[in-house]
Amino acid sequence: MKIAFIGTGVMGAPMARHLADAGHDVTVFNRTRAKAEATGLSVADTPAAAAKDADAVITCVGNDDDLEAVTLGENGAFAAMRDDAVFIDHTTVSAAIAQRLAGTRALVVDAPVSGGQAGAEAGKLSIMCGGTAEAMAKAEPVMQAYAARIVHVGAAGAGQQTKMVNQICIAGVLQGVSEGLRFAQKSDLDLAKVLEAISCGAAQSWQMVNRWQSMSEDRFDFGFAIDWMRKDLGLALDEAKRIGATLPVAALVDQFYAEVQAMGGARQDTSALVRRLPK
Repeated sequence: MKIAFIGTGVMGAPMARHLADAGHDVTVFNRTRAKAEATGLSVADTPAAAAKDADAVITCVGNDDDLEAVTLGENGAFAAMRDDAVFIDHTTVSAAIAQRLAGTRALVVDAPVSGGQAGAEAGKLSIMCGGTAEAMAKAEPVMQAYAARIVHVGAAGAGQQTKMVNQICIAGVLQGVSEGLRFAQKSDLDLAKVLEAISCGAAQSWQMVNRWQSMSEDRFDFGFAIDWMRKDLGLALDEAKRIGATLPVAALVDQFYAEVQAMGGARQDTSALVRRLPK
């Protein structure tokens, strides 16, 4: 397939390369041209130029405003796309903009991802999708190049809402792991033995298994920055207000992340939440 990939940051660049490795003809665009050129793929000057004649157009950018700019803005992709081309958005954005974009074209899938930079590089992302069955039928064969799991969860916007659920759950789990780790340290326990004892029981989580040791060693350079997590939690908290849901733990952890930002941890990964708890 002829594919346009817009947004070649730490997530988008490896995803685009997986598409090329799968045999697709991939053209990329990024606001910082050097990042697009670093992929080694064909580079377009605008989103519209990348999208022209493409069978699929994929975006992985920063936020709602960025997504609107590359799709509906000047030289945006939508003006140049064929009517039968599928649009796949991997950005974590509001459900509202996902639904808005779906209202402008027939084949649109909001498809935020989980798995972080490591998952993108390994081609093992989990993808949660919102859109019509027809759009999914066209999008899924494309996404298989970099996915371990693809789930069609519902109509337009449902993918974004599911990503919000994902981040809500991660926030609470990381706070629990942070408190447990600090408690173990204060108790002068052997941290490796504690992990061995609890990581196969009911307390087990991905965050515990993959971040317990690095958190204990004050290592927080694993890709998904606190700045991004706060953006995502902000989306979830806004959506909660709109639908009448209550998120007391997520709201509290968001405040805790603000404290870590103030400590200089804005670009550290989400496990740096433990920094605000004294050793």
